[in-house]
Amino acid sequence: MSEQQPAGLRSSWVWVLSIFTIASLIDAGFFGQMVAFTPLHLEALGLSPDQVTTYTGLISSLTWAVGIPFLPLWGALADRYSRQPVIARSFLAFLVAGVFMFFARDVFLFALGRSLMSFALGNSGLMMTTLTERVPKHRIGLAFAIMNSAAPIGFFVGPLAGGPVVDALGLRGLLLIDMALILLVTLGISFGYRDTYHGSADQPLWRMVIDSVLIVVRSPKVRTLFAGIFVVFLGWEGVLPYIPLAVTKLYQGTDPGTAIGIVVGVGGLATMIIGPAAGALADRFGRWRVLFIGAALAVLLLPLPIFARTIPSLTLIWGVANGVISAIFALSFTVLADSAPEETRARVMSFAYLPTNAGAAIGPALASMVAGVNLNWVFPAAALLTLPGIGVLALAYRQVQAASAPTVQPAEASASSG
Repeated sequence: MSEQQPAGLRSSWVWVLSIFTIASLIDAGFFGQMVAFTPLHLEALGLSPDQVTTYTGLISSLTWAVGIPFLPLWGALADRYSRQPVIARSFLAFLVAGVFMFFARDVFLFALGRSLMSFALGNSGLMMTTLTERVPKHRIGLAFAIMNSAAPIGFFVGPLAGGPVVDALGLRGLLLIDMALILLVTLGISFGYRDTYHGSADQPLWRMVIDSVLIVVRSPKVRTLFAGIFVVFLGWEGVLPYIPLAVTKLYQGTDPGTAIGIVVGVGGLATMIIGPAAGALADRFGRWRVLFIGAALAVLLLPLPIFARTIPSLTLIWGVANGVISAIFALSFTVLADSAPEETRARVMSFAYLPTNAGAAIGPALASMVAGVNLNWVFPAAALLTLPGIGVLALAYRQVQAASAPTVQPAEASASSG
């Protein structure tokens, strides 16, 4: 608990939350910029329009797929030694990836750089685990909401700020600015707060990795909830890389980077409005209820960009859709933390992003096949992918409710029946 933390700014839970929120904002902003401006950069590398459509989805999938198998390793290293250097490791991976992308002169080296970004996965779960131990229990929901809202906001505000830079200097110019910011974040994570956790586990590292995976696999409610989160956000993850192509299909001007940044940036601004409103509704009417309603709205909203005929209409439609989905994305982490057994909550939360990471690896690959036929079909296809997730979430909800129901002892049952 926070009252047991040593005094001082570097040990304050508010200070740690601030560092993690800024780091998450820069992290997501960098990811968002690479997603938003990769199609333009692929054109600059000499690819044809059809090749750009195909490689946009495949490179996006590769960015996530390479790093997912290493997620258990990062959690085990943090449990064995310390969380702080493992969190800092993710931003060092960004720096290395940025160097490869900066010097890439063909699509394959650029794709290698994008794939190296996946070695940054796993930092958010470790940040949330750290916050769980430091933040007062009655403030955990607020802390999670603040930190997890930074990701969707950064994912879209990053392109909004980066669009004019790309139009003026190209993606390589933007990368130089990003690397400077990420270097500052790396130093802040490494030295900006006091990590009071020191691993005491003495098991072999490989055993800890396997045990971490088994914690999720052996819990039916956590396993089903992971599956539900994966399916609900699969369509959204598939659509994200193709929003820039939807913009360039409609835009006829000379500043496509700025146009892309505005469209996806409005989605981030919508998240800043809809996210807190959804959190307040969840506190009043129940987190699960708001999650179900938001998922149903996602099914209705995801097909709508197909009807956009102008940049302003696409901006409005996508802003509302992304704002709603981003809001329930943040809410899903609170639901997961509530549902995880207390004794294994820290380990479960270290895998919190695994369902959406898996969706980001699979969704764009599926979308690339659909986009190869017709780009517009990506949007209704995303809604169809989202719909089954509501049913899986309903199953997870029943399992969570059943697990939390009080157990009636036989003697008590006999007494009540008598």
